[in-house]
Amino acid sequence: MTRRPRAATAGTVLWLSVAALTAGVAVPRALAHAVLTRSTPPSRATLSAPPERVQLWFNERLEPAYSSASVWSAAGAQVDRGDARVSPEDPKSLFVSLPPVGPGVYTVQYRVLSVDGHVVEARFSFTVRARDTGR
Repeated sequence: MTRRPRAATAGTVLWLSVAALTAGVAVPRALAHAVLTRSTPPSRATLSAPPERVQLWFNERLEPAYSSASVWSAAGAQVDRGDARVSPEDPKSLFVSLPPVGPGVYTVQYRVLSVDGHVVEARFSFTVRARDTGR
């Protein structure tokens, strides 16, 4: 005996449509995390003068107690002032101060916890070029 497939009722089609839409909305929110939207200096920038600080902006508010940033020289030495913190004026921004640094390649490392509970760790580099002495 062969069974024929039943035609879907309007209620079943509506239920499946709502379930698909709900899943489509819920999945991106479940996978959301803080994304770096811009930085000063920008990633891979070549600067003629060293910056006084590095500032990072994200698409979500950060948890200040669990967010940090540091700047490292090519030799592996930490060169920032150790004062990384979330900006009191903008909870989506994190910054760290720098002393005067010489020419070279520097790596910014950050680890942030956004209010959605996801930790993001990443790094990028920028270069401070030697000053032209005009010779």
